[in-house]
Amino acid sequence: MPKSPKISSESPQRVDLVEVERILDFMQKHGLEEFEHERNGVRIRLRKASAPGPVLPRAAAMPQPTTTEVVAPVQEQAPAAPTRPTPGASSEDLHIIKSPIVGTFYGAPNPGAEAFVSVGSRVEVGQVLCIIEAMKLMNEIESDAAGEVARVFVENGHPVEYGQALFGIRPHRGK
Repeated sequence: MPKSPKISSESPQRVDLVEVERILDFMQKHGLEEFEHERNGVRIRLRKASAPGPVLPRAAAMPQPTTTEVVAPVQEQAPAAPTRPTPGASSEDLHIIKSPIVGTFYGAPNPGAEAFVSVGSRVEVGQVLCIIEAMKLMNEIESDAAGEVARVFVENGHPVEYGQALFGIRPHRGK
């Protein structure tokens, strides 16, 4: 009878984001639409999105957006401390800026620098809101709406998924 691999109960299995980035690079290089991988009880399935996200000029070398599905027990992370919306903000009147790629969220151009935007900042279309690092490339994420930043959904240095909400913008109303 074949033995099944043993999973240590001492340390929970985690998804290795560096390995996921290597798989994404492999998928792009070989033109794969879908890829499934299992190791040590962690199964990852990557599939190209059916509707591509917005195209970023600086991310031309990036692979097409993919969805990631982890189908094994992983350690639950404590939820990020959400920022408070500005008075009068409700989710119905916010324009949500979503991540066009999988990567690491950075709210400032470099460590120790002032954030691109914060709650209460006024933004214009095309203004840089943050950087998402993916496969060692820094991708500037720009606002596609003019208005006021009402919510920042991600903490600096945390990983983000494709389609994850990054910012809630209260659009400028007609003058």
